Amino acid sequence: MINDKTIAVVIPAYNEETQIKQVLKSIPDFVDRIIVVNDGSVDNTSNIVRNLVDNDKKNYFNRKIIPEQITANRFNAVDMALKELLRFEEKFFVPHKIYNQDVEKSRIILIENSENSGVGASVAIGYKWCRDNEIDCIAKLDGDGQMDPAELKAICMPVINGEADYVKGNRLIYPGAMLVIPKVRYLGNSILSLLTKIASGYWHISDTQTAFTAISRRAVRLIKLHKLYPSYGYPNDILVKLNTNFCTIKEIPIKPVYDVGEKSKMKVLKVIPRISFILIKGFFYRLWQKYLVRSFHPLFILYHLSFVLFLISIPYGIKILLKVLTQNPANPVTVLAFIFLFISGFQSLLFAMWMDIQDNERLNK
Repeated sequence: MINDKTIAVVIPAYNEETQIKQVLKSIPDFVDRIIVVNDGSVDNTSNIVRNLVDNDKKNYFNRKIIPEQITANRFNAVDMALKELLRFEEKFFVPHKIYNQDVEKSRIILIENSENSGVGASVAIGYKWCRDNEIDCIAKLDGDGQMDPAELKAICMPVINGEADYVKGNRLIYPGAMLVIPKVRYLGNSILSLLTKIASGYWHISDTQTAFTAISRRAVRLIKLHKLYPSYGYPNDILVKLNTNFCTIKEIPIKPVYDVGEKSKMKVLKVIPRISFILIKGFFYRLWQKYLVRSFHPLFILYHLSFVLFLISIPYGIKILLKVLTQNPANPVTVLAFIFLFISGFQSLLFAMWMDIQDNERLNK
């Protein structure tokens, strides 16, 4: 606890028997709860965490959580509707159970998924537990030892101080990062970071694949956790959901850590196409939800106008290309139509992106 704010760390774990114990032992004392979500591990991960839970006799948690109680009246129909929605979404989460016998006296909470469901699904379950138990600041740490727990305080403080709704680490801006980050991962991260900027509206962020983050109780309540992408694309997906809900964001430089005994389960070449598809859907979802449904903005028209103009220009471009390949002169009208449509579409796209950047500037802290 810091400044009377409760702090929890969510740790999704899948086959992390070589690292999980050291990760849990290194969590700083100011963290009130450690939520380990075992995602159907087939190694000794579950037994290691269970042993730590069973032998942890100290009552670290020094503030009993009393979930907010809402009594129906004529002024809070929306609060009651939200409460009912949260109850309804229970069935959409991966089936899971809590191992602990006495949650109130446990610092480490072990949640066991019934089957392997993906890191995003596990994070959603951990976030849900923290949301239901009124945790003020929820950090996310991997179970493979690639994140330095000593940096947790720097990640959490902007949330605790109310400076930002979401704080994420950034390895790419740390001095000497390129010396230790594998080149393939650096390239893949850079590509996905560019696509995520466009899709999410957070134009000033980078290293979008890092999962060393902290999120506020307010932000967790705003996003639909059960719809969080279940696999490795969840850090990108959550950024889209946060921006759609006008959540503020801040980046903190963190050390890139590799070769500490971890075994990466992410295949970069397979992940990039999947995440790219998620980001395309997220981009249009953000435009329609944020700039049409919730608050109209001209950039909605400009973005869509640019796409329409580009689509209309394609047949003209194909005709010109065919003429060039067959060494025949192209119709001047066709050429002029293509140039007009393409340039107009490009200008509309640039204006829309510029407006998007300006509008979202207020969300970067």
